[in-house]
Amino acid sequence: MSVLAVARTIERRLAFARSWRARIGLTVLAVVLGIAFIGPYFAPYSPSALAGIPYSTPSGSFWLGNDYLGEDVFSRVLAGGRTVILYGAIATLLAYAVGGAIGLFAGYTRTRLDDVLMRLMDILLAFPPILFLLVVATGAGSNIWARVVAIAIIHVPSIARIIRAASQEVSVRGYVEAAIARGDSTHVVLRREILPNIWSTVVADGGPRFTVSILLVAAVNFLGLGLSPPAADWAMMISENRSGITINPWAVVAPALLIGALTVSINVVADAIAGRLGKSVETETLRR
Repeated sequence: MSVLAVARTIERRLAFARSWRARIGLTVLAVVLGIAFIGPYFAPYSPSALAGIPYSTPSGSFWLGNDYLGEDVFSRVLAGGRTVILYGAIATLLAYAVGGAIGLFAGYTRTRLDDVLMRLMDILLAFPPILFLLVVATGAGSNIWARVVAIAIIHVPSIARIIRAASQEVSVRGYVEAAIARGDSTHVVLRREILPNIWSTVVADGGPRFTVSILLVAAVNFLGLGLSPPAADWAMMISENRSGITINPWAVVAPALLIGALTVSINVVADAIAGRLGKSVETETLRR
């Protein structure tokens, strides 16, 4: 592939970033991800070191002051984002892997198995998400991966229903019927014909769903059922320092602002990508 072809491919892939909203969202997202994954290497103190007086206000030595134990808030902010983002991302990807497979198969086949799968999804939807997560978190002890799986299970029913509806709409299109007439297997039809044409729906749903996963991880940690001290985590920082918010508000405000910026920027970028994918799919459909 020539350099020009590579450049054109990159330009098409980044076409969603032409709007000012997408650019702002990408910038904010890049900053937050940089803080979460690169920031720990620039922390002036160890996140668990008792560096000063509890709840001391910002100073030249402690830019955001100290928390309830005397740990440096700035260092803990730099080190506290990885867990929230990684666990939320893993839970979301796992949910799409399971729920997406169920939704694709049910929406395409339209057999009796479709009814069985959807009734199973209805049963899962009947459980209150927070109650289900709290039960798992309480029973699993310190096993963080049990909480990740529980968050994925919470998402699976709604993902399956959304992808099933999108698959049903696409499965009656002419190019899908042509693929079936050629003798393509179910796997090939789903991978080549249906999945590429519902990507915009998946991405549009994926942004808010990822933010919900992040907030659920944060909620568990906030309630003290997730990570254990002295681990640095944005949600734990809010929980640990809320009693001293009037003394040193930065111990609560800084991690809360980062969680808020992360969730908003993810949604903005996801909406921009989904809009671009929708236009691309429409163009490709007209060509066919």
